[in-house]
Amino acid sequence: MLTTILEENKRQWLLAAVTTTNDFVKFLIKNNILEEIEIELPNRHNTIYRYSLFGEASPFEVALSINKNSYITHYSAMYLHGLTNNVPKHIYTNVEQRKKFEDDSEEMEQENIDYAFSRPMRQTNQIAELIHGTNSTKVYLLNGKNVGQLGVISYDLDGFSIPITSMERTLIDAVVRPNYAGGVDEIINAFSTAKGQISVNRLLALLKKMNYKYPYHQSIGFYLERAGYKEETLKLVENMGLKYNFYLTYGMKDKAFSERWKLYYPKGV
Repeated sequence: MLTTILEENKRQWLLAAVTTTNDFVKFLIKNNILEEIEIELPNRHNTIYRYSLFGEASPFEVALSINKNSYITHYSAMYLHGLTNNVPKHIYTNVEQRKKFEDDSEEMEQENIDYAFSRPMRQTNQIAELIHGTNSTKVYLLNGKNVGQLGVISYDLDGFSIPITSMERTLIDAVVRPNYAGGVDEIINAFSTAKGQISVNRLLALLKKMNYKYPYHQSIGFYLERAGYKEETLKLVENMGLKYNFYLTYGMKDKAFSERWKLYYPKGV
């Protein structure tokens, strides 16, 4: 794009015919017209650059430019939706995996659930770093389940439209991967803040369409209860069934058990 602008205006701006795009970029940076943002990519041993006119691009826009079809998610989406008072240190984006065949006929075993949640949550090592001036921001490049971008909406960020998970989808993602959303206490606060702003019916319909094998509705019921939602709302979740003992988060050492939700949760929550 900068090359096109240069070629179209070179004569009008009385620039030498030998002026290259790199020369043009250096001139714009030197005169504070462009801000150069360095992006160190994970596991690729290379660096790419983005340029912001007068430094106006937000870190979220720059983060989304790293991978095509990515969208803002987890703690970053919680922040932009006003579901947390904290300002996350990192940015979370997601690109969905390719569609995989999933055998829904296979019955889950309780011992497999117990084993999976006894271990620490698996976390991505795909972390890029945005370097702008003396500041740097880590960007978690998540590669989540393919759900056809269900619950992804356009969000107005200072006059620019960016793709982001809706409030309902954001809460589901937080339940599924709590470490990317500030942890259990932050998620309880998010459900509390979302009260009156979300549709629990829409949230549950979205969860059903996302077709997770684990019974995350039990975790959602627990969060709704702790956040003070009405009993009739809790009944909606309860009616989805409570077949297995489940876990609110991964790798808990000291845990308590909710009889209502058949759910282990960190003691002291």
